[in-house]
Amino acid sequence: MVLLPLPLALLGTASWLGGYVRPSADEWCFLPTVRDNGISGLVEKFYTVDNGRVGNGLLVGLYTKSGATGHQWFAPVSAVVVLGVLWAVTGLLLRAAGRTAPRGVPLLVASMVTVVFLLATPNTYKTFYWPASSVSHTAAPVLACAAAVPLRWARSRTARAAAVATAFLAGCFIGTLSEEASAVALVVLTAVLLLSGGIFTARVRRYARVWCLAGLTGTGAGALVLLTSPGSRNRRERFGAGNASMVAPDSLLESLRAFLEILGTVLTTWQYLGAVAVGLLLGLCASAGARGGRGAGNAPVLLPRRPLFLVSAGTLTFLVAGYLCTVITYPLFGARVTGASRTWNDYLLLYVLLLTGIGVLLGRACVRGQARARERTRSEGRTQSEGRVRGRRRGRRAWPTALTAAAGAAVCGAVCFQLASPLAQLGHDMRVRAERWDRQDLRLRTEAARGARIVPYTRLPISGMGEPFGGPGPRTWPAGCVADYYHLERITDARRLP
Repeated sequence: MVLLPLPLALLGTASWLGGYVRPSADEWCFLPTVRDNGISGLVEKFYTVDNGRVGNGLLVGLYTKSGATGHQWFAPVSAVVVLGVLWAVTGLLLRAAGRTAPRGVPLLVASMVTVVFLLATPNTYKTFYWPASSVSHTAAPVLACAAAVPLRWARSRTARAAAVATAFLAGCFIGTLSEEASAVALVVLTAVLLLSGGIFTARVRRYARVWCLAGLTGTGAGALVLLTSPGSRNRRERFGAGNASMVAPDSLLESLRAFLEILGTVLTTWQYLGAVAVGLLLGLCASAGARGGRGAGNAPVLLPRRPLFLVSAGTLTFLVAGYLCTVITYPLFGARVTGASRTWNDYLLLYVLLLTGIGVLLGRACVRGQARARERTRSEGRTQSEGRVRGRRRGRRAWPTALTAAAGAAVCGAVCFQLASPLAQLGHDMRVRAERWDRQDLRLRTEAARGARIVPYTRLPISGMGEPFGGPGPRTWPAGCVADYYHLERITDARRLP
C-alpha cells in the first residue's frame, strides 16, 4: 500500500536514533553489578534487595551485559519485537474472524499501532529509549500479547496443549516482570473468560476458557513470587507503600483522581486517532475481502456481536485495568503518578488496541451501509431502466467507501508527519548527549587508569532522566554507582566538561 512506507520509515528512523542512547539513572547501578557478578547476580539482587522482579532482572541483564552497546541496540530490537508481535496478533484476529485482508494491510495496522504506542506518549525517551523503563512498562504488555500468537497454529491436540502451556509460562514470566502488566493481563483474561460464551463459537469455547485459566494461573503464580520476595518488601518499605496503604480509602480516592487526570491527558492526545484510522482501513478492506475457507481449521471462531457490546466490554476492561494500575503505582509515586507517563504504558497498549478495534467496527458499519444501499438500488431497479440503475449503483458503491478510506489514510499520514517533528528534536538532543557522554566516558576512564580516586562528573540530563547530583538538596544518587562503574572512590559535581 502507498501508506505503508510512512509508519515504517518513522519506526526505522526512531530505531536508528537508538544508537545515540547512553546509560543514565538506574542503569548506572545495573552496569557494575552485571560486570562484576553477571546476569545471575543482577537477578539475585532484584529478588533479594531491589524490587523482586526476577523476569525484569533477566531482561535487564541481557542488554546490560554488553555495556553501553546493549543500550544502543535495545530500541531497534524492541521496535522489531513490538512490530512483529502486533503483526502476528493482527493476522490471528483476522483468521479468528474468518476474514482476509489485502497484502500489506495487516503490516500497515501493526506499524501504525506501534508508532502510536511508542511515539505518541508524553515522554518518548522514557517509553522507548530508556531500556530499564521499557522492559517494565513498554515491552511487558507486548510480551503478554505474544502469548496469544501460538493460538494461530493451535489446530491439533498437541498444538493446543502447547498453546496452553505457553500461556501458563508466559503468565509466570509476566508476573515476575511487572506488577502493572500483570494487573492488566489478569483483568483482560478475566474479562475474556467471563464473556467467552458470547464471544467464541461452541466448538472452541471450552478450549478458550482453558487457555484463559492457564494464563490467569501463570500470571497469579508469577505475581505471588514477586510480591512475597524480599526485594518487593524492601521496595514497599523504602516508599512507605505497604499493602494496607494501597487499599486505604484515601489512597483509592486519590488514585481515582489521578487516573481521571491521566485519562484527560490521554483522551486529548489526538495522535491516538491514528489507531482509529488504521482500524477503519482494516475494517473496510477485511469486510470487502473474501472470507476464509470453511474447513474445520479455517472456520471463524468469533461470534458476530453488536458493536455496542464489543465497545462497552472493551472500554470497561480498559478503565478497570487502568485504574487498577494507578492504584498499584500511587503509593510509590503519590501525586507524581500523573506525570510518570512511562507507568501508563502497561494499559495504554490496551487503549490503542481498543481504538483500533473501534475503527474496524466503523469500517464494517460503512461496508454494511454500502450493502444496504445496493439492496435499495436493486429494489428501485424494478421500476427504472437498467442503465440508470447501474450508474446509480456504481455511484453509491464507490464514492462513500472511497471517501471514508481517503479520510482514514489522511489521518494516518497526518499522525505520522506530526510525530516526526518531536522525534527529530529528541534525536538531536540524544545526539548531543551521546557526544558529551562519550567524551566524559573517555575522560573518566583515563583518569581512573592514571590512579585518580576522585573525579568531577558533569550531569548530562535528557527528557527528565535521573543523573548524579540532579536531585533536590544534597541528594547525589546515582553518583555512587557511577563511581563503581569507573572504579573510582567517588565523583564530585562539575559544572561543565573540562
